[in-house]
Amino acid sequence: MKKGVFAGLGCGAIAVIVIIAFGAIAFFYGMNFNNKAVGLEENVGEAWGNVQTSYQRRNDLIGNLVNTVKGAADFERKTLTDVIEARAKATSISIDPNNITPEQLAQYNQVQGGLSGALKSLLVTVERYPELKANQNFLKLQDELTSTENTIQTARTRYNEAIKPYNVHIKTFPNSLLAGILNFDSKPYFDAEVGAEQPVDVEFDFN
Repeated sequence: MKKGVFAGLGCGAIAVIVIIAFGAIAFFYGMNFNNKAVGLEENVGEAWGNVQTSYQRRNDLIGNLVNTVKGAADFERKTLTDVIEARAKATSISIDPNNITPEQLAQYNQVQGGLSGALKSLLVTVERYPELKANQNFLKLQDELTSTENTIQTARTRYNEAIKPYNVHIKTFPNSLLAGILNFDSKPYFDAEVGAEQPVDVEFDFN
C-alpha cells in the first residue's frame, strides 16, 4: 500500500513546508504587485512629463507674444502686466508626479487657469490695435498658441488615462494592503481648467 506524500514526515516538518509554500506564494504575489505598480507609475510619470512639456511650450510662446505686443504704441499696460504676472506664477510651481497630492494638482491647475484667463484678455484687447492684427509674427504666435492649447488638453487627458489603471491596481483588494506597505499612494486626476470651456483663439475682423 502506497504511503501519502507526507506520511513519513512529522507534524513539525509538514508545518515548515506549509509555511515555506505560503511564503513563496506571498513573495511572488508581492513581487508581481510591486513590478506592475512600478510600471504603471512610470507611465504616469511619462504622461505628466508630456503635460509639463506642453505647458512649458505655451509659456515660451506667451513670452514671445508679450514681447511682440510690447512694441505696439500705447498698448494697455495692465493687460500686459496681468499676463506677465500670471506667467510667472505658472512657471513657479514644480510637481513630482511620484508624490503628487490633490492639493498640489489643484494649485497647479489654478495658476495655469489664471494664465489662460489673462491670455484671453490679452487677445481680446489686441482687437483694438490694427497694427498688431496685421503683424505676421503676432498672427503666427497666435496660431501656435491655439495649437499648443489643443496639445495641452490632449496631454492632460492622457495623464488622466494613465492614472486610472494605476489607481485601480493599488486600490483593488488585496493589492490595497500591499500598496500601503510599499508606499504606493493613489494619484489625483486633472479637473477641467477654470475657463477651459472658452476658446483661447480670437477671430480678427480685417474689414
